[in-house]
Amino acid sequence: MSNEKEAYRQKMQAELDQYRARIEMLRAQAAEAGADARIEYEKHLDELEGRRKEMEAKLEKLSASGEEAFSDMKKGVASAWQELGRAVDEAASRFKR
Repeated sequence: MSNEKEAYRQKMQAELDQYRARIEMLRAQAAEAGADARIEYEKHLDELEGRRKEMEAKLEKLSASGEEAFSDMKKGVASAWQELGRAVDEAASRFKR
Protein backbone atom coordinates (compact mmCIF):
# COMPACT_ATOMS: atom_id res chain seq x y z
CA MET A 1 0.00 0.00 0.00
CA SER A 2 1.42 3.39 -0.94
CA ASN A 3 2.18 5.97 1.73
CA GLU A 4 -0.53 8.30 0.37
CA LYS A 5 -3.12 5.55 0.36
CA GLU A 6 -2.23 4.40 3.88
CA ALA A 7 -2.24 7.97 5.22
CA TYR A 8 -5.65 8.58 3.65
CA ARG A 9 -7.00 5.32 5.08
CA GLN A 10 -5.76 6.23 8.55
CA LYS A 11 -7.27 9.70 8.32
CA MET A 12 -10.62 8.32 7.22
CA GLN A 13 -10.55 5.65 9.93
CA ALA A 14 -9.91 8.34 12.55
CA GLU A 15 -12.85 10.38 11.23
CA LEU A 16 -15.03 7.28 11.17
CA ASP A 17 -14.14 6.65 14.81
CA GLN A 18 -15.11 10.24 15.64
CA TYR A 19 -18.48 9.80 13.90
CA ARG A 20 -19.04 6.58 15.82
CA ALA A 21 -18.36 8.42 19.09
CA ARG A 22 -20.67 11.30 18.16
CA ILE A 23 -23.47 8.90 17.23
CA GLU A 24 -23.06 7.11 20.56
CA MET A 25 -23.16 10.45 22.37
CA LEU A 26 -26.37 11.35 20.54
CA ARG A 27 -27.79 7.93 21.37
CA ALA A 28 -27.13 8.62 25.08
CA GLN A 29 -28.90 11.98 24.77
CA ALA A 30 -31.84 10.30 23.03
CA ALA A 31 -32.16 7.83 25.91
CA GLU A 32 -32.83 10.79 28.22
CA ALA A 33 -35.49 12.33 25.97
CA GLY A 34 -39.22 11.89 26.32
CA ALA A 35 -40.88 8.89 24.69
CA ASP A 36 -42.05 10.63 21.49
CA ALA A 37 -38.76 12.42 20.97
CA ARG A 38 -36.79 9.27 21.75
CA ILE A 39 -38.63 7.36 19.01
CA GLU A 40 -37.83 10.07 16.47
CA TYR A 41 -34.20 10.33 17.63
CA GLU A 42 -33.71 6.57 17.46
CA LYS A 43 -35.02 6.54 13.88
CA HIS A 44 -32.48 9.19 12.88
CA LEU A 45 -29.70 7.49 14.82
CA ASP A 46 -30.40 4.16 13.14
CA GLU A 47 -30.15 5.92 9.78
CA LEU A 48 -26.85 7.53 10.80
CA GLU A 49 -25.51 4.21 11.99
CA GLY A 50 -26.43 2.67 8.64
CA ARG A 51 -24.60 5.44 6.81
CA ARG A 52 -21.59 5.01 9.08
CA LYS A 53 -21.51 1.28 8.32
CA GLU A 54 -21.71 2.04 4.60
CA MET A 55 -18.73 4.35 4.97
CA GLU A 56 -16.84 1.67 6.85
CA ALA A 57 -17.48 -0.73 3.97
CA LYS A 58 -16.34 1.90 1.46
CA LEU A 59 -13.18 2.45 3.47
CA GLU A 60 -12.46 -1.27 3.44
CA LYS A 61 -13.06 -1.39 -0.30
CA LEU A 62 -10.81 1.63 -0.77
CA SER A 63 -8.07 -0.03 1.27
CA ALA A 64 -8.28 -3.15 -0.87
CA SER A 65 -8.24 -1.23 -4.16
CA GLY A 66 -5.31 -0.94 -6.51
CA GLU A 67 -3.46 2.36 -6.89
CA GLU A 68 -5.33 3.40 -10.05
CA ALA A 69 -8.73 2.58 -8.58
CA PHE A 70 -7.74 4.34 -5.36
CA SER A 71 -7.56 7.72 -7.08
CA ASP A 72 -11.01 7.30 -8.60
CA MET A 73 -12.59 5.88 -5.46
CA LYS A 74 -11.07 8.58 -3.26
CA LYS A 75 -13.29 11.22 -4.89
CA GLY A 76 -16.46 9.23 -4.28
CA VAL A 77 -15.50 8.44 -0.71
CA ALA A 78 -14.79 12.10 0.04
CA SER A 79 -18.22 13.09 -1.22
CA ALA A 80 -19.99 10.39 0.78
CA TRP A 81 -17.93 11.36 3.83
CA GLN A 82 -19.15 14.94 3.60
CA GLU A 83 -22.75 13.72 3.41
CA LEU A 84 -22.26 11.62 6.55
CA GLY A 85 -20.74 14.60 8.35
CA ARG A 86 -23.68 16.81 7.41
CA ALA A 87 -26.15 14.15 8.54
CA VAL A 88 -24.43 13.79 11.92
CA ASP A 89 -24.35 17.59 12.34
CA GLU A 90 -28.05 17.86 11.44
CA ALA A 91 -28.94 15.15 13.93
CA ALA A 92 -26.93 16.88 16.63
CA SER A 93 -28.74 20.17 15.97
CA ARG A 94 -32.14 18.42 16.19
CA PHE A 95 -31.21 16.96 19.55
CA LYS A 96 -30.38 20.41 20.92
CA ARG A 97 -33.94 21.60 20.38
